[in-house]
Amino acid sequence: MTPRDTADTNSDGPWSDLDRPPLNAPALRRGLVREGGLWTGVELVRATGSTNSDLVGLAAAGKAAEGTVLVAEEQTAGRGRLDRRWTAPPRSGLFFSVLLRPAKVPVDRWGWLPLLTGVAVATGLSRAAGVDTALKWPNDLLVTVGGEERKAGGILAERAGDDGVVIGVGVNVSLRAEELPVPQAGSLALAGAVSTDRDPLLRAVLRSLEEWYGRWRSAEGDAGVCGLQETYVAGCATLGRVVRAELPGDRSVVGEAVAVDGDGRLVIVNEAGVREAVGAGDIVHLRSA
Repeated sequence: MTPRDTADTNSDGPWSDLDRPPLNAPALRRGLVREGGLWTGVELVRATGSTNSDLVGLAAAGKAAEGTVLVAEEQTAGRGRLDRRWTAPPRSGLFFSVLLRPAKVPVDRWGWLPLLTGVAVATGLSRAAGVDTALKWPNDLLVTVGGEERKAGGILAERAGDDGVVIGVGVNVSLRAEELPVPQAGSLALAGAVSTDRDPLLRAVLRSLEEWYGRWRSAEGDAGVCGLQETYVAGCATLGRVVRAELPGDRSVVGEAVAVDGDGRLVIVNEAGVREAVGAGDIVHLRSA
């Protein structure tokens, strides 16, 4: 993979859909990369299989520093949790990955990073797009379209060696109704965004991520001390719902989601009143409690 700025103008190039102009890599670098800041480099590619896979590979080869941001105009093999495919038309969303190395944070607190990213993305989109984004535990971004809850984005965290984590984010920005991959999907445009200009959206999200990551890291990963746990709980659409947690080993738990604990786990109480903290699994929202 050779990252390069998108500047072509052929019929299949970035200007072929004028409603979806290309990202401006130099402007993004000027706005995000600064002395003493988290972001050390912003690379933009026309298309790639998966920004997460690419950045994990660069980190393993010693070719990426903490704060590297890899953005793609199109992902042809984007992945979500459980290796689900994530596809969208070129330049219709934000598809990017970042490399973090939280050296001073105990590894057992790194599980907060996907939740932290969810808070940062929701905050950034609220500011820049004017769209309220709720969080479905552990890593989905929800918007309201026509009174219905729809998934508009997702987050995927992967280890990169012993000291790094690559976090990938995918957000549907300008997808039209006929372009949605499944009926349950949504986009910022369909949710009534005041802006679908991806440059300011990406800058807002990355600045928000830098702010939250800095707070969390300064607190040595204590989500309570830095306010992350409280903020996540306030924006989590899963809490107060009856859910089904599909867990590893073909086991499932049905009950009310009542809390997110200090380790970022979802606490579920079943009909018998038994509490179980779920650290990994697929969550299905069934109904309000």
